[in-house]
Amino acid sequence: MLPFEYSIGLRYTRAKRRNRFISVISIISIAGMAVGIWALIVVLSVMNGFQTEIRTRILSAASHVQVMGFDGPLKDWNTLAAGVARHPQVRGAAPFVDGQGLFSSGDRVQGGLLRGIVPELEDRVSEIASHMVRGSLKDLRPGEFGVVLGVELARSLGVRQDDRVTVIIPQGQVTAAGLLPRIRQFRVAGIFEIGMYEYDASLALVHMADAQKLYRLGEGVSGLRLKLADPFEAPRVTRELVNSLRGDVFASDWTRSHGNLFRAVQIEKRMMFIILTLIVLVAAFNIVSTLVMAVGEKQADIAILRTLGASPGSIMKIFVVQGWLIGVAGTLLGVSAGVLTAVNIDVIVPFIERLLGVEFMAKDVYQISELPSEVHGIDVALVAVMSLILGLVATLYPSWKASRTNPAAALRYE
Repeated sequence: MLPFEYSIGLRYTRAKRRNRFISVISIISIAGMAVGIWALIVVLSVMNGFQTEIRTRILSAASHVQVMGFDGPLKDWNTLAAGVARHPQVRGAAPFVDGQGLFSSGDRVQGGLLRGIVPELEDRVSEIASHMVRGSLKDLRPGEFGVVLGVELARSLGVRQDDRVTVIIPQGQVTAAGLLPRIRQFRVAGIFEIGMYEYDASLALVHMADAQKLYRLGEGVSGLRLKLADPFEAPRVTRELVNSLRGDVFASDWTRSHGNLFRAVQIEKRMMFIILTLIVLVAAFNIVSTLVMAVGEKQADIAILRTLGASPGSIMKIFVVQGWLIGVAGTLLGVSAGVLTAVNIDVIVPFIERLLGVEFMAKDVYQISELPSEVHGIDVALVAVMSLILGLVATLYPSWKASRTNPAAALRYE
């Protein structure tokens, strides 16, 4: 058996009021709160997915830690690799040669990063091999001058597998005619697609031996790329490696090279939470309006309850229950719609794009081509609790006002 305060509060919520305007305001309050929560959950889920997707795609091509020489290429990289491999967090190490290059095919020219790798070791430090759409990293053989291009880079050059690409290196050679850049023709051995524009549009892979010849490094390399058991331990591992290695090398981790991007996403997520919370706050003000008008309409009922012995606290509880039910209804609708939308965002967004003929996620702006979504239970719970608290707070003033009703004054004209 419910206490009478709850029973009357529920009855007031279900009852058909003589003043239909109050019912309309109640519906608007529920809808406003539901829409605010819906938008908030969807936005937070998209921001979570965006952050996770960016991190995953970055780490599929970028190394967790890079160890390089202060004064130039590393000569005895095998010994250095054996040393860093002893760290418990290091799961793989591979040498690399990095350099800027200009890629040309016909009348098309595109700048990018030329990276020399050892195909047999690349699986230890990156996931590019699993993102190949044409050919294989194993097709890169020393002396054959093959190159694997990102899909956007290959598209901008207008080349396919087995086509020829001319690579121009800015580090030139001095001749009687002046300084001339080094030029070498490569065969397109494969094409990869990571799904992140930064890499797909500017990264080209060649065999490390070919890169060493092109950049005239001899047996030296630009550095070592390391893969860790836990990428989020990269800053700590980097400090430990720097302290344990000889003084002519330094290390850098992925959080330093891409940290600004993740901090920007995190700040944006917080700001969107604050901005969209204002929508819920507006709906909470509607609850205040609804209850103020309901209290005015129920003056006679309140007076009768008071004469029958109901305390001011009981009157206050009645209207708290009535207002809070509006908040609960809006919260339940908003959470349900938000979670349902966030889970199916990969279907909803392409449908809207096709319907309107627009592209929401330009790859060259947002780095990824699809709108990701990742629902976190803690975010949903935080939004729901925040909404319920706002709904409860919104009932306090009208309910207090109802509890202060004077029975004699209220019944004077009844």
